[in-house]
Order: sequence, then structure tokens, then C-alpha cells
Amino acid sequence: MSHGDGAAADPVTDPAVVESLRDRLWDAVIEADEDAAVDVVFGALEDGVPGEDLLLDVIAAVQRRVGVEWADNRLTVAAEHAATAINDRVIAALVRHPAVARQTTTGRVAVACADGEWHALPARLLAEVLRLRGWRVDFLGAQVPTPHLIAHLHQHGPDAVALSCSISTRLPTAHAAITACQGAGVPVLVGGAGFGPDGRYARLLGADAWAPDARAAAAQLADGLALTRRAPRDHLFDELPHLADQEYTMVSTTAGRLVRDTVSGLEKRVPAMASYSQLQRQHTSTDVAHIVDFLATALYVDDPELFTGFIAWTAEVLDARGVPVDSLQPTLELLGAQLQDFPRTQRMLSAARDMLHATYARRNG
Repeated sequence: MSHGDGAAADPVTDPAVVESLRDRLWDAVIEADEDAAVDVVFGALEDGVPGEDLLLDVIAAVQRRVGVEWADNRLTVAAEHAATAINDRVIAALVRHPAVARQTTTGRVAVACADGEWHALPARLLAEVLRLRGWRVDFLGAQVPTPHLIAHLHQHGPDAVALSCSISTRLPTAHAAITACQGAGVPVLVGGAGFGPDGRYARLLGADAWAPDARAAAAQLADGLALTRRAPRDHLFDELPHLADQEYTMVSTTAGRLVRDTVSGLEKRVPAMASYSQLQRQHTSTDVAHIVDFLATALYVDDPELFTGFIAWTAEVLDARGVPVDSLQPTLELLGAQLQDFPRTQRMLSAARDMLHATYARRNG
């Protein structure tokens, strides 16, 4: 991979300045004041704050806070979407400001989100950091179908693909993209919360490299990725032998029925559902669908902690909205009754029930 001077750069801005900028940008995005948000970053640029520090230490930090505030029920969905949209437009304005310094390189990288992954902002931040460091970047955005990604590689010939996955349920499609890109002769660097805090799923799914953040990703690309040459595999089971038991396939292909039957069972077991509005019923179905999706993904990577971690997070979100933590227990029990013949699935559901029981016991003394 050809490249110029792309050494890793640590943040250089005074932490007190960064904190002040975060607070000011937060106030602007929460007030849905795009002009004020742009003024914050333009003023910082004119004061000499590097564009990369603004992208990663200010805008990205504010966006993380948006997610936390939503999870804790202190931001509505509408406010969260508005804040995200403003941050995205602030990024676009920042990178075109005359004060932004750029390096020079001859490398080219395609930055994309895995198919089904609609959280595009982390990938957008990486794309702009790479541009600042001199890369020619093809930013393909959210939810890129793998065949379209491969067609792009054949047409434009980038040196590498940077693939983003924020939600773990997109790991199976990310795996397909990784394998297809490598088959086309292009190495793949992956990142995002979906690959696990330590990149464990990146290694499992055969990515050429994993980076915990945009600075680390830029440094790895600058150093050059060596394409991993592998012997052809006839079956996915060669990489993920646990899939031979067909539990992932059965859960994923019957997800719709599992959700319908679970919701029907909840209506019989939870008397309060009799008075639910149509919107509340839709929310219940959506919540159950997320649980089934995470269960299937945990089976795909054979990691019960992925599922129990999601259930723990869901319990916190529901608790912040005044929904009892133990309300998840009937859902897990109903799924278990429908999937009695699947040993790995049963172990994951049992671990999640035990975790919820312990959480409930702690909160109630």
C-alpha cells in the first residue's frame, strides 16, 4: 500500500480548551442551533485548534454523550436525531474550512458501513480524519450491500477497505464483506463497537486488522496492511465450526415467527398488555425482535457475553423509562420454550435470565 507521512498523532489541544468546546457544542446541538454549532468549530479552527482534534475529541465526544443521554431517557428520539444530524453537518462544514491543514499521500481507501449498519457517523469521522492525513477517500456511507462494495473495489481499486460496524447484529453481514473484499485482493481494517471492546470479533471473523479508534486506524493504514493470504475454504464452518449445529441458521431464519409467538405469549402472561395502545404493541414487538437478533448474533460468534451484555443494556434502558427490570424474564422464558432443542441457545438464555435475576435482587435488597 502506498502512503506518505501518516504517523499517528495524539491530541495536541489543551484539555481545558477541549472541555470548554465540548460544552459549547453540546449546548448548541441540544438547542438544535446549527449556526451556533458551526460557529463553535470555526472559532476553534481560527484559534489554532487542529481539525483532527475537533473531529475526534470534541464532535465525537459530544455524539457519544448524545447516545448516553438518550439511553438514560434524558433525550427524546427526535432530539437525538436532530443532534446527530447537526453534528454531521458540522463535520461537513469543518473539513472545508480554509484553516484546516492537510497532509499529502498517494494512498486510497474505501470507507463503508457493513450492510444493515445505519450508524454512519463513526465511519464519517474516520473518512474525514484520513482525508486530513492526505488519503484519497471513497466514503460509501451507511448500509453498503456487499455486492456493491465489491463492485466499487473492482472499479476503483483502493489500497484497503475500512469497514465500520457499530451494532453487533451486523456482524454476519460484516463477515461476508470481509471475506468478499479479501477474495477481491483488498485487505480489510475494521472498527466500531460492534466488533467488541477489544476487537475479539474482528479476529474471529478474519479481518486483516482492527483499530479501537480513528487515530489508531489511520496509523495502521499509514504503516500498510499486509493482505492475509489464505487457502480457499469450501465451507463457513472451517472458520466458525460451531455453526455446524445449525442453531444460528434456525434462529435467524425463524426470527419473525419467534417474535410473533413471543409477543402472543406475553399478552397472556403480562396482564398490563391488555391495555396497551397500538404504538406500545409495536414497541414491544420491536424490543423482542432486537432480543432475537442479538441471540442469533451471539450464536453466530458463539459468545454468550454478547447476548447477556445486550440484555443488561436493555434492562438499563427500560429501567430509565420506568419499566421493571424483571419484565424481560417472561420474554426470555418464552423464547426458551420455543427453542428447547438447541443446547447453545438454552445456555445463552439461561445465562441472561440468571444475570437479570441477580440484577433484580441487587436493586431490591
